[in-house]
Amino acid sequence: MTDAPERLAGIDLARADALYAEEYARYAAARPRSRALAERLADGFHDGVPMHWMRDWPTPFPMAVAEARGAGITDVDGHRLADFCLGDTGSMFGHSPEPVARAIAAQASRGLTTMLPTPQAAEVGRLLRQRFGLPHWQIATTATDANRFALRVARAVTGRAKILVFHGCYHGSVDETFVRLIDGRPAHRPGILGQVVDLTQNTAVVEFNDVPALERALRRQDIACVIAEPVMTNSAMVLPRPGFHQALRRLTRETGTLLLIDETHTISTGPGGYTGRHGLEPDLFVLGKPIAGGVPASVWGFTDDVARRFDAARAASPGHSGMGTTLSANALALAAMHATLTEVMTERAYAHMERLAEALDAGLAAAIRRAGLPWHVARIGARVEIVFAPQPLVNGSEAEATHIAPLERALHLALLNRGVLIAPFHNMMLVSPATSEADVDALVRAFGEVTGALVA
Repeated sequence: MTDAPERLAGIDLARADALYAEEYARYAAARPRSRALAERLADGFHDGVPMHWMRDWPTPFPMAVAEARGAGITDVDGHRLADFCLGDTGSMFGHSPEPVARAIAAQASRGLTTMLPTPQAAEVGRLLRQRFGLPHWQIATTATDANRFALRVARAVTGRAKILVFHGCYHGSVDETFVRLIDGRPAHRPGILGQVVDLTQNTAVVEFNDVPALERALRRQDIACVIAEPVMTNSAMVLPRPGFHQALRRLTRETGTLLLIDETHTISTGPGGYTGRHGLEPDLFVLGKPIAGGVPASVWGFTDDVARRFDAARAASPGHSGMGTTLSANALALAAMHATLTEVMTERAYAHMERLAEALDAGLAAAIRRAGLPWHVARIGARVEIVFAPQPLVNGSEAEATHIAPLERALHLALLNRGVLIAPFHNMMLVSPATSEADVDALVRAFGEVTGALVA
C-alpha cells in the first residue's frame, strides 16, 4: 500500500513540484543573458544581488531588467512582461510616470540634497494636509523610518513603553513589530537574525479582528500606541470585520492609547487611502513606497494634540531626538513627491485602477471556479490577492496557514514564463494607471493555463 499524494488547497503538491521543475528549466533556457549577468553580479555582491530580497523570486537566477516603463518590464533577454508586482508597491503608479521623470530631471540640475527646504516643500506640506487630513507632517526616507519615528513620538508623549501589533503584521523592519503569537504566547518572529533584545517585553500582540483580546490588552493602560494596517496585506489579505475599526478607535481613545495607521500598502484603496475612504481618525499616519513615484521617500503625519505634546516633550528633554536621517526630505524626493501628489495620484488614475482591478478580480475568480479550486480572490481598490482558502480570512493565523511554498513558487514562475509578473512574497497583484485591459487579459489567461496544468 502506498501513501496517498499530499494535497493542500485542492492541489497535489507532487504535481506542483513537477510543474515547477518544468518551468524552472524553461526559464533557464530562455534567459542566457540574465544567467551571464548573474554570474558577474556574484563577483562583488553577496548572494549575487545588491539586496538579498532580490533572491526571493522562485527563479534559478535573478531576471535582470533592461527597462521598466509604465506597467511593463523588459528583461535583458528581450522578454516583455506585464508587471503586476510594480516593485512590491513602490511603483504602484507605474514605472517612471512622466510627471515624476520630468520633475526628477528638472531638480537634478538644481541640486539633490542640502538638508534645507526648497520652495516646493511648502506646497508638499499643504498637499499632504489637504489629502490626508492631518495638520502636521514630516518626511522620511522609508516607511520603516517613518513608523520608527512615529512610535518614538508616541512613547515620548504618552510616557508608556509598550506598543501593540496584530499577529502576522508587517511594518517594514521596525524591530518592535517582529513579534508574533506562537502557541498563544508572544514570541519573536521566526528567522530574525542578530536579535539581542527581547522584543516581547515592550510589544503586545493580538489577532486582527479580535476585539475582546484588543480590549483586554488596552485596558491595562500601558500601551503607548497601536500600529496597524487598516487591512492586513502582507500575509495574504485580511479584511476588517464590520465594526472593527470603530471599536479600535473607541478603545484606544478610552485608554489613552495613540493609534497609528500605516497606509503603505492600502493606499491602493483611493487617493486618501483606506483612511480617507472609510473615515478613519488616526493620531498618527504613515505612508511610504509609492508616495514619490518610486524615489525613496515616506511621510508621517500627526494631529494637533500629538504635536502639542511632542513639542512639550522636546522642550523638557533637549538634545538628539532619535528621529531623522541626513537624506530625509531631500530636494529630489520632494520634487518627485510633488509631481506624484499633483499629477499622478489623481481621481482619474484611481478610477482606471479600480475598474481594471475589478475586472482582474472577476477574471481570476472565474478561472478558480472553472478549475474547481477551494481558493478565493480578495481585493482593496487596486490591490488584488489570490488566497489559497475558500473563504475570506479573519486574522493573521488564518492568513499564515494559506501560504503553501511549493504551490506559490510553481504558480509564480509559471506566470512569469507566460509573460506576467506578480509579487514574489505571496500572491499579490497591483493595477497601475498604466495597466491596460490587454495586460489584465494576459494575466487572467495565463492564470487559467497554470491552474489548468495544476489540476490536470
